[in-house]
Amino acid sequence: MKKIGVLGGTFDPVHLGHIGMAEAAREALGLNEVILVPAGQPMSKVNQPITPSGDRLNMLRLAVKTKPGLTVSTIEIERTGPSYTVDTLIALRGQLGAGVEIYFILGWDSLSQLPEWREPARLIKICRLVTVPRPGCPRPDMKLLESRIPGISNKVIFLEKPFMDISATRIKEMAARGEKIGHLVPGPVAGYIKRHKLYQKAGGKR
Repeated sequence: MKKIGVLGGTFDPVHLGHIGMAEAAREALGLNEVILVPAGQPMSKVNQPITPSGDRLNMLRLAVKTKPGLTVSTIEIERTGPSYTVDTLIALRGQLGAGVEIYFILGWDSLSQLPEWREPARLIKICRLVTVPRPGCPRPDMKLLESRIPGISNKVIFLEKPFMDISATRIKEMAARGEKIGHLVPGPVAGYIKRHKLYQKAGGKR
């Protein structure tokens, strides 16, 4: 059975932590491919300004260009309205067809919040959950999660790496001040941010 990883996010901007998470999951689980899915309008950031989807998509494509096994999907960007993970995974399941096992990659913090997501019980029937450590986040309480989403314990795979303390907010603040960010984002992404003067526009640091 083909094994496909899925990593969603705002990717504003995509950074080395995102790429490290995707590559660690691919290597540890022997995934055939990891699909990075930039959000259109993420529900967690409905009232927050985010960089236009075209720029975020361009940066993602630059980031994975030289990374075998990493690809980008526009499925959420093309969808109108707020993005829900369960809807994305259902759509991807339809695209990928039978004979594919989906591994949804998320941080410890997101796993702890899963009961608050849209249709979590349905979500865990579609995929396995691959969870990785996040700086400052405690290991999720699986007993509590099991009590709220029965069956989740059998669907979670814990990875012990990567552990990269990289913040997109910090990157945007550094870019706004004209500081170098090449050690935090892929080189081509740093170049794109500089060329297009992202995060330096009127209205502040997005």
